[in-house]
Formats: sequence, structure tokens, C-alpha cells
Amino acid sequence: MTAFYAAKFERQPTAATLTALGRTLFFDTALSASGRMSCASCHDPARAWGPPNGRAVQLGGADLRTSGVRAVPSLRYQQDTPPFSEHFTDDDDDDGLDQGPAGGRDWDGRAPSAHEQARAPLLSPFEMANSDSAAVVARLARSAAAPRFRDAFGEHVFETPALAWTGLLTALEVFQQSPADFYPYSSKYDAYLRGNARLSAQERRGLAVFNDPEKGNCAQCHPSAVRRGAAPQFTDRGFVALGVPRNRAIPANSVGTYFDLGLCGPLRTDLASHHEYCGMFKTPTLRNVALRSVFFHNGVFTSLDEAVRFYQQRDARPESFYPGGAKFNDLPAVYRANVTFDAPFSKGARAAPRFSDAEAADIIAFLCTRTDGTATTAPRE
Repeated sequence: MTAFYAAKFERQPTAATLTALGRTLFFDTALSASGRMSCASCHDPARAWGPPNGRAVQLGGADLRTSGVRAVPSLRYQQDTPPFSEHFTDDDDDDGLDQGPAGGRDWDGRAPSAHEQARAPLLSPFEMANSDSAAVVARLARSAAAPRFRDAFGEHVFETPALAWTGLLTALEVFQQSPADFYPYSSKYDAYLRGNARLSAQERRGLAVFNDPEKGNCAQCHPSAVRRGAAPQFTDRGFVALGVPRNRAIPANSVGTYFDLGLCGPLRTDLASHHEYCGMFKTPTLRNVALRSVFFHNGVFTSLDEAVRFYQQRDARPESFYPGGAKFNDLPAVYRANVTFDAPFSKGARAAPRFSDAEAADIIAFLCTRTDGTATTAPRE
């Protein structure tokens, strides 16, 4: 919010005013070139501010016919995301270990803050498709939200488009910091951690497999434990290359020479020469993962069962995921060495899965305990 504090508005709105205004703007289709698309069109509050449907990518643009290139991420539990760093060190890590690339927003971490993240969809040609910030401000000035915007920032705010642009992004940013909306910690697992709920026997088994470094090893990237009194976010904010299959349902992928390389581009450009990062995407939170209909950055899987089975069987049964069994078909061969083989994966050809089908079902049962709004009040055993 540095730009907000530096801006010279006639009025300085309170956080409550910005939150309420940001909520209105988040749902306002008038801000798009089509007049039919809002932030909420892709970030559905009923699905933890994630994709509203089972499409791998959403349609946008001036005519709502332009396809995106990545699955829509959830906006929940992003409130403590640090800016991107190639050499991230957790302030709470006593050992001061270099985690490597971490932080930032979007699948490639290119937005350093919620303020910058709010900017991109408004200007993206396959989202709200405005030509520039001045076009957005002009639409806002003509919209039903304009009187509220003037009440918040001052009667003459639209006379300086750059000032109004800062106000718009700030309102969206502050709204996305609303605890009740974006980080309520109201799942069954949260209640369990507080001692107010019991996990079922299957959910407890799933938690054990999730944490076991020789089986699921999920907690390596999706930490599940309370740390220094803070509830887990189920992401380390880091980046990893998983080698998920190419999704032929994405129109961009119909071009054989097109590859989405995550940190290396094409949407992010500053790390294009860092070939060691190619194929790496940000680790998403697993909170509310059971509400999603598409999984991974390219939405290639359409059920939680498929996503878990990929971790279980990627190396044991590659033919289940890759045509002809040729692995990592969404990465040029030169970058395939970047793909992780940490557990639950295995470098051994046709190595046996590290966890069983029954344990996969247990993991899924545990993942479902992280859906917000499922907290119970039964005491823990």
C-alpha cells in the first residue's frame, strides 16, 4: 500500500470503508471491456475465491471468447505471502536455510503484493481486457460505483486518473485482506488444532500419510503443523516442477512450440534466462482444495482423486497420465531435469507407489477437513 500512503487524496478512507468499497468493485462488471466480467467471475466466493467451474482456463477478453492460459488460483490464505525472492529465508527458521525461489503472487510469483496482483486481471487481454489504467478509471467514473468511490477518496478523484487508479487497486487490495472473507480459519482441521473437534479414524490415517516423509511427504511443501502459535497455511510459498501432463484442452497448447514454463515465462519475463527454474510453479495452499474442480497450474486434472493419484503413480504408471508413457510432455526435454523426484515420487523406473490406494483415500479424507465452514464443536479425544 506504499502508493496509497504517498497519494494525495482529498479524503483518506478508513480500512472499513476501503474493504466495503473493494467488495463492491470486486463484483463490478463495469470495470471490464466486455461489461460482463468482474473479478468474481473467475474468483467465486462459494469456492474459496477460486474457479467457478470445471474449465481448465476461463474465457475473457473484450468479447468473452479469449481463453486464458492457466487455471485460476484461489485468493484465500494469501495474506502473509512475502514478495518473490530467488533466495527466500523464512524469518522463523532458526537455521536460516535458503529455501530457493519463493513468494510472490500468481502461479509464477510475478506480482509482489495484493496491490499489484489486483492490477493484472484488469489489464490482461484474456481477462478484463482494458487497454490501460486510464481506460479502467474511465469505466469506473461512469459506473454505478462512482459515487461511492468519490465518497471514499474525494469529489475530484477522477480528475487525476493516476490517483483514481491507485485508489481502485488499494480498495481491491484491502478487501482481499478481510479476515472473514479471505482467511477465516473455519475448517474442521482448524477446530481440531484448537482442541474443539475430533478427526475420524480415516482422517487421522490420512494426516499420518500426509506427514510421513517416506509416503505422502506432502507436508514438505504443504506444512500441516502449528508453528510458533500460527495456524498452518498448507503451503511453503515455494516453487517446484512436478512435470504434470500437458493439458490439450488449453487452446494455447494446440501450438506444439508453446510451453508454459512458470518462472521462466511466458507471462513472467525477468527470469527467462534462469533455465534452472523452467517448469517451476508456485505451491498453492491446500486449504479448501476439495472445493476445486481443476488442479495444478494447467487444470489438467478434474478431481481431487486424480490429483492425488498423480502423486501416487506418476513414476510407477506413467502411461496413466502421459500418452505412450513418455513422461513430462509439457516441458521441453532440456528442462526435464528440473522435475522433482522427492517423495512421494521415485527416480526408479516403475518403482512401486509409496502409498497404497487405501492410503490415497485416507489422504483425500484428510484434505476434506480443510474446507472452511466445516468446523465442529465436539471436543478432541
